[in-house]
Amino acid sequence: MERKKVKTFRNNPDLTGMARLIPDVVFSEVSGVKLKMQVIVPWFNESDEAAKQKWPLIVFLQGSAWTFPDVFYQLPQLASIARKGYVAATITHRSFLDGHPAPAFLQDAKTAIRFLRKNAEEYRIDPERVCFWGTSSGGNTALLVALTGDDPRYKTDEYHDFSDSVSVAVDCFGPADLVELSDMVKNSEDPGFFNGLVGGDISERIDLLKEMSPLLILKKNMNYPPILLVHGDADTIVPYSESEKMYDALVNYGYDAELIRVENAPHEGSFWSCELLDEIYDFIKRKL
Repeated sequence: MERKKVKTFRNNPDLTGMARLIPDVVFSEVSGVKLKMQVIVPWFNESDEAAKQKWPLIVFLQGSAWTFPDVFYQLPQLASIARKGYVAATITHRSFLDGHPAPAFLQDAKTAIRFLRKNAEEYRIDPERVCFWGTSSGGNTALLVALTGDDPRYKTDEYHDFSDSVSVAVDCFGPADLVELSDMVKNSEDPGFFNGLVGGDISERIDLLKEMSPLLILKKNMNYPPILLVHGDADTIVPYSESEKMYDALVNYGYDAELIRVENAPHEGSFWSCELLDEIYDFIKRKL
């Protein structure tokens, strides 16, 4: 019997292009709440000392209306970027529904960054090349992280000696002006939503809502990192104008910012495409 042709491949001793998941890494236990992240790292040969290198880090936060981020939602997409040579960590934060109003979500995001810097050697992270990427409320958080690097108001005792500043930020359809957005939801099915976010009557805590509004805290002559804003022009939850105004303000102040408009795109869903992901990856690569 004639033997069928056998395909032959070379082995991959450096594990180039491979990635592995490190699940449920606890990064914070503040207020008794155990917060976990999922970390995806380029797969490497631990015995090859000469091949050791450090990779840039992407910290990702899925939108959740500041409640319960789904750490698995974009895991497949984050795995693909990890295979390109990045460490990707998808994080969570405390929920205001459990009595943790703003700025708890921002404090937790910053704690995650500091935790990863503390453990940079273990995950082979280059602590000087850190990107924060978020969607919706996570996009709002990405902007806040970019504008408040190492701000003592949002620094908890956990890993306090490490920096929570970032080199790049990516905001996908995140709200920039929560005061304006709160006016929009007054006649919605949940008119008191922002009361929960600020932990009380919004009329009495309007200053906190302004503090969580990137557009309203933007200042001149600051050392902000490059920022990419991406938004669908058919978004009925967070209007496209939110990113447009934020972009205009950044550019008018002379900051490094780019805006991508996704035509006829809603909030999530068909907003995403391989072409768009490639553009986001390209921005991160250029700026990191």
